[in-house]
Formats: sequence, structure tokens, C-alpha cells
Amino acid sequence: MTKHQRTVFYLSDRTGITAETLGHSLLTQFDGIQWEIISVPFLDDIEKAKVVSVQINQVADREGNRPLVFSTLLNPEVLEVIKQSNCRIFDFFETFICPIEEELHQPFARMAGRSHGLQHHLSYFKRIAAINYVLAHDDGVSPKQFAEADIILVGISRSGKTPTCLYLGLQYGIAAANYPLTPDDMHTKALPPVLVNVKNKLFGLTLNVAQLHSIRSERRPNSQYASLVQCEKEIRWQESLFHECNIPYLDTTHISIEEISAIILTRRGLRRQLYG
Repeated sequence: MTKHQRTVFYLSDRTGITAETLGHSLLTQFDGIQWEIISVPFLDDIEKAKVVSVQINQVADREGNRPLVFSTLLNPEVLEVIKQSNCRIFDFFETFICPIEEELHQPFARMAGRSHGLQHHLSYFKRIAAINYVLAHDDGVSPKQFAEADIILVGISRSGKTPTCLYLGLQYGIAAANYPLTPDDMHTKALPPVLVNVKNKLFGLTLNVAQLHSIRSERRPNSQYASLVQCEKEIRWQESLFHECNIPYLDTTHISIEEISAIILTRRGLRRQLYG
């Protein structure tokens, strides 16, 4: 099916993370559109805004449709330049700040970058420490320090342990280690000895055979490691181990890394280190 082409601008006087995240969440609800994405962070003066305004108008003329613009711009003069462009603008602060001001009976600070700055410095440094922990305890490294982990992800090769750990550390300040289950472990249904004393921290990741086969084939095509038979054998064994040892686990086949992380946090009752 041919998708309709449209352009979306994400504009911000700081990093643009908020505009991109909220805008993307909204646009995922609309099917059949191929989005051309233009992100403009640090749009913090009128001259820059005039350049972007010209770009917006050029896109509108070329495509025959006015672009969508998601904005977290705080400078009213900069925002006014963008509003004069041929676009449909969605300003997140304009939409939400006024009702919040009315409810709290005070004006907002009008300071850019607060949501991703160092105001919540304690939480920030906790997240940095968590990322360092993740990197130092990837793929079964330093198991003697597993007792310090908030959670330990276990699973066979290419089941998504490392990216999930990195996301948990970066986004939520969770000290996440991971340990690979290998074919050498398959002769038994017992946990590897280094995991026995930290069983209460374990969480398993699994996926379906077809997806594991596809992922491994990209890494090592036409190998025993990537074969359907080997993939099926390892998945069957690890899920049996999870059941036998009463380890909670999640099938990640059709779930994004954001959803995987949120489900893990909820099921294990872990506190997100978003703010201090």
C-alpha cells in the first residue's frame, strides 16, 4: 500500500526531546502516512526562526500540504515568527500551561530546558551511576557484584538483554545486570551457580523461534547458532528453566523496548529514578 507523504517539524529552544516524544506518540495513531521528520533544536532567536519559517513555507509549496509543527518554544517572539508560516502548529506549552497556571494560581517560570536539565541533579547522577553499572555488568561480567543490581536479566543469546538493560539504566536509573544462558548450560534444568544467591533479582526474556532465527541469521548467517532447530531447542529449554525455577519472564516478540522496560518495572515493583 502506497503511503501518503507528509512533513512534520519538531521545534524547540532546547534539545527537542519533549516535542519529538509527544509529537511522535500522537502521530503513531494515524495510519497510511509516511512522515518526513525535520527536527530543529536550539531554535532560540528570531533570525533562526526566520530561516525555519522559509523552510516550512518551501515544504508547503512543494508538497501542496502545510506541514505539521510540534513546538515547545518558550520565546513568544520566536514562536510568533513560526506562527506566520504556512503550517498547522501544535504548541504544547500553549495547550497545557494556561490551565495549569489557573489551577496553581501562579505563572510558569518560562525557563527553557528544565525537563532535561540538571535541576533534578540527584536523579541525574543516579542514572549516570546506573549506566556505568550496566556497562560494567553486561553479558555476565563481574557476577560477584550482582548483589548490587536492582534487577538481573537472563536469557539466551540475542534475546534482548543488553539493549533492555541500557534503556533501564539510561531512562530510569535502574542498575541492571544481565547474564547469558548458553548451550553449555542446557545439560541441566538448574540455574548457573552464580545466579543461585540472586534468584530474587532474576527476570527472564524470551521470544518466538522465527524472530530469534531472523536476528541470529543477521549476525551469523547459515550457522548452527542461527538455525531454526537450534533456536527452537534453546527457547524450549530456557522457558522450561524459567518455569522450573519460578523465574518471571516476558515474551518480547511483539513488544518495543520501551514497553519491555515498563512491564519489567511494574512486575518487579522497581522505582523509576526520573526525578529527585
